[in-house]
Amino acid sequence: MPRKKCKRNIECTPDINFYKPMGIPKCELEIIILNLDEFEALRLADLEGLYQEKAAESMQVSRQTFGRILTEAHKKIADAIVNGKGIEIEKL
Repeated sequence: MPRKKCKRNIECTPDINFYKPMGIPKCELEIIILNLDEFEALRLADLEGLYQEKAAESMQVSRQTFGRILTEAHKKIADAIVNGKGIEIEKL
């Protein structure tokens, strides 16, 4: 049985929680769900430019866990862009 997920510190939640490719109706899209912790990891590492160690401290997780979260977020975003999928960011 897997361990339960520890609470992570999320400082910023998005105002807009859905992105889609232009010209494709939402009802025809495959949708990728981006978790709030993945959203926060992207924000800290890619937008704020923090190193993984500082970003992990901010989220109150280990550096290894932060790296896994960030890698999964990058894979989801890349899949959506390359394959024309929608991205939905989970809500609180």
